[in-house]
Amino acid sequence: MAAGHTIGFIGLGNMGSHMATNLVKKGHSLVVYDLQSAATQSLEKLGAKVATSPAELASQVDRVVTMLPASPHVRSCYIGDGGLVQ
Repeated sequence: MAAGHTIGFIGLGNMGSHMATNLVKKGHSLVVYDLQSAATQSLEKLGAKVATSPAELASQVDRVVTMLPASPHVRSCYIGDGGLVQ
C-alpha cells in the first residue's frame, strides 16, 4: 500500500487480528471495526483508531480490508444497516 493512505480493517478474529497488527506495526494508519469491541482494544493500544460501524470506518479511510468468516457476514458488512456502502 502506498504511504499516506489510511487503511480500514474489518474483522479482527483469528486471522484478521494478526494481519491488522502487522499493518500497524509497519507504520500504516489504520481504522478498525469488529462486532466484538474487545477485539479492537489491543489494536487501539498500538495506535489504530476504532470505528463504531463499517459506514463510519468507510468515511475515514482510503482502502478497506475485510476478513470475515462467511457470506452472510460479508453481505451485512457491505450492504446492511451501517454498512460500508451506506
